[in-house]
Amino acid sequence: MAKPINYTDILETGDSEIYDIQTHAAGPEGSLPLTAEMLLNRPSGDVFGLTHNAAMGWAPTELRREEFLILSTQGGIRAPDGSPIALGYHTGHWEVGLLMQAVAHELKNLAAIPFAGYCSDPCDGRTQGTVGMMDSLAYRNDAAQIFRRLIRSLPTRKGVVGVATCDKGLPAMMMALASMRDLPAVLVPGGVTLPPTTGEDAGKIQTIGARFAHGEISLQDAADMGCRACATPGGGCQFLGTAATSQVVGEALGMSLTHTALAPSGQNIWSDMGLRSARAVVNLAAKGLTMKDIVTPEAIRNAMVVHAAFGGSTNLLLHIPAIAHAAGLERPSVDDWTEVNQSVPRLVDVLPNGPVGHPTIRVFLAGGVPEVMLHLRELGCLNEDVLTATGETLGSNLDWWAASERRERVRQTLEDKDNIAPDAVILNPDAAKTAGLTSTVTFPRGSLAPEGSVIKSTAIDPNVVDADGVYRMTGPARVFVRESDAIQTLKGQGERDIQPGDIMVLCCRGPKGTGMEEVYQLTAALKHLSFGKNIALITDARFSGVSTGACIGHVGPEALAGGPIGKVLDGDIIQIEIDTRQLVGSIDLVGHGNEHFGAAAGERVLAERQARPDLSPDEALPDDTRLWAALQSVGGGTWGGCVYDVDAILNALNGSQ
Repeated sequence: MAKPINYTDILETGDSEIYDIQTHAAGPEGSLPLTAEMLLNRPSGDVFGLTHNAAMGWAPTELRREEFLILSTQGGIRAPDGSPIALGYHTGHWEVGLLMQAVAHELKNLAAIPFAGYCSDPCDGRTQGTVGMMDSLAYRNDAAQIFRRLIRSLPTRKGVVGVATCDKGLPAMMMALASMRDLPAVLVPGGVTLPPTTGEDAGKIQTIGARFAHGEISLQDAADMGCRACATPGGGCQFLGTAATSQVVGEALGMSLTHTALAPSGQNIWSDMGLRSARAVVNLAAKGLTMKDIVTPEAIRNAMVVHAAFGGSTNLLLHIPAIAHAAGLERPSVDDWTEVNQSVPRLVDVLPNGPVGHPTIRVFLAGGVPEVMLHLRELGCLNEDVLTATGETLGSNLDWWAASERRERVRQTLEDKDNIAPDAVILNPDAAKTAGLTSTVTFPRGSLAPEGSVIKSTAIDPNVVDADGVYRMTGPARVFVRESDAIQTLKGQGERDIQPGDIMVLCCRGPKGTGMEEVYQLTAALKHLSFGKNIALITDARFSGVSTGACIGHVGPEALAGGPIGKVLDGDIIQIEIDTRQLVGSIDLVGHGNEHFGAAAGERVLAERQARPDLSPDEALPDDTRLWAALQSVGGGTWGGCVYDVDAILNALNGSQ
């Protein structure tokens, strides 16, 4: 508990020096580099901006240099030695100020003037199971707006460098940069934290509560491993969750430099990319290349292809369409995602997907995005003519990578430090097939999800998948409308325990209910509890990027929009089939209790049923998120990336008048 404070200590400190007050100052020495043309023709804001620049300490003689803006999601207050003065929300934004400094110093060396602005970001891990999660997805749109406003609020900038790391801040940054279609911009990913030498990664550690409840871990082990799960102070989590996948996608889009995603935060190879990104944005400006030259339909498809090859987070099904929308491009559809995932093999053995599950630092050292792209190039899956942040084409970047010293050195480091062969982390297609790596995402439909749903089918436990590659489960529904009730039941604290063979149905957790919260504490518990692989989950919520198992989310329509998931009763018999090879699947009502009536009759039963009487938005749903839910629903909803489509919103408002 914090120390008690006396009333008088709030009013006064007793420091008499505070009354030594100045009322004027001499001001900076020198003169502004003004011209008659500037005074006659330029906006007063451009001129007054020079006054601010001089006041902040920039030499007046240098104020005619080109200006570049650096934006980031920096959080916390670090002392020069790295110790905390005030903590950030998470490691992902704790060290990005160092990347900003690297960018700024190099811009200054290049005779440019760096500016910097910030919009910090929350942590989805910190808010799991709390009311804070109801702000998570909505924050992305808000932050993208703030970044765009900050960019426009420096009208003299020649280009932008965006530095971001994690689940919502990084997609927001990509949306903002992509929308600046006539500006040069470079994205700098914030990298990853390292795994502990001994202990558990930052994904598994989030299940210590459930495992302790079932006697599968001691209190002391939970405390010890929880303390060191994030082994270094900066960077995103060590698994291929939403943060890491977003870094991969940013590079695949061409917005970041080659081999920058997943770099180890705080190390020289990480800060080096800040320096090179400064050079890149100046180069783009000199060449007249802008974001509309880089974020193109072909680049969007490349990103989808690389997402599939990595086995990335299902949250990018929300973020990539949002980036496309920001860039003024057509958003990919479910059919587009299905086609990509059916044609692109998964090639990366990384946490949480397995089979071994290497941490992301090993993926970086094995060659990261460009190494995966070399395999995809051989398969003919990539458009190599797209322009990238280097100012050159993807094909040119891959030619450089294939013969580079950097590739040779980092791959050798992986063998020397961890005794891991790089080709065991990033596999060629034949080796991946032999190792049992399946394609990434399936979109089941059926009577419970007529608009579709999402499952990371590559991450279903292979022990419950039949020899033909199909996951089949038929079992009784256990229905919950509140996540807190579901997790307490899963911990054995509810009125009736969850049993192997049960199918958990969690509804009212979509955009209208909670802002489409993540329910990672449920999916993680199911993965790491000894009996969890024999339980399935169906929900209108979404999942963390580290979620695995027979967990089906994004069910549409959501319960509060009239979706049939809101009509499911305890004791209903649900049938799930997921073909992990053909990437097709279904979730259907097929019976109730001892009665089995089949999928066709189940659809009729649902059509005739009334919605559950206990359906309601979460009592803690903030008004800010209610507004977000309404606006994004007009813009295409979850399958459209949860964006604000201004024209559609205005048309809807005008039509209602």
